[in-house]
Amino acid sequence: MRALVVDAFTERPFAGNPAGVCLMDGPADPGWMQRVAAELKHSETAFVRPLTGPDADPDADFELRWFTPLVEVTLCGHATLAASHALFSTGTAAPDRPLRFRTLHSGVLTVTPAPGGGLAMDFPACPPEEIVEPDGLSAALGVPVAWTGRTSINDVLAEVADAKTVRTLTPDNARLGEIDARGVIITAAAEPGADHDFVSRFFGARTLRGDGEDPVTGSAHCALSPFWAARLGRSDLTGYQASERGGYVRTELRGDRVVLTGGAVTVLDGTLSA
Repeated sequence: MRALVVDAFTERPFAGNPAGVCLMDGPADPGWMQRVAAELKHSETAFVRPLTGPDADPDADFELRWFTPLVEVTLCGHATLAASHALFSTGTAAPDRPLRFRTLHSGVLTVTPAPGGGLAMDFPACPPEEIVEPDGLSAALGVPVAWTGRTSINDVLAEVADAKTVRTLTPDNARLGEIDARGVIITAAAEPGADHDFVSRFFGARTLRGDGEDPVTGSAHCALSPFWAARLGRSDLTGYQASERGGYVRTELRGDRVVLTGGAVTVLDGTLSA
């Protein structure tokens, strides 16, 4: 089958967040998909197949699933962006129609070309609910936490003092893995005069290998968008994820939905033979 590597939330190669994309003709064994994701070693690999014949769905055109090297996840923004870019760029999907993805846990997700460039993804909002700071969180991050919340997909969001703190913190990944969460989102308001409104980083000690940091995390912005919209009083915002690769995510809060917009670039296009 055709397999691609796509850098998402960027306009240039080797930036943003790389994702594997497997364009399948039909259903596949989840164990095989997990092994492929482990082989590709990206933070997520997307598996896409058309919904035709007995699998036809009036509400969706493709099935979409996401796997890290360790587990299947319920929502992934950058791999959805990568899969959409792959479908459009390879001619697998018509360029004049929205993409409608059926997912196992996040309903139907719709992706359309954005008027100003890039692709716009309609995702469920995941506003964080304030919680008591989990034991050991500040110690694991190495910085004080000003506010803590938890989302419906079990991410912990931690607001810290300022953007410099977000950019320079070096958390203890092993200790972060002791926190009951899919991942930990660190965020702060942007510096005055910046070309974005807030900064963030994402650490998935339980789901990602290596240092556990994800370069640019679309699903985290489903929480960051309502969080910062409430604080800044605007529904249209731009976030910058301050990882080593870095990437911008444009966000628009629409009630209980968030539209995430970003660009993508194919860096590898080949054939998966296993």
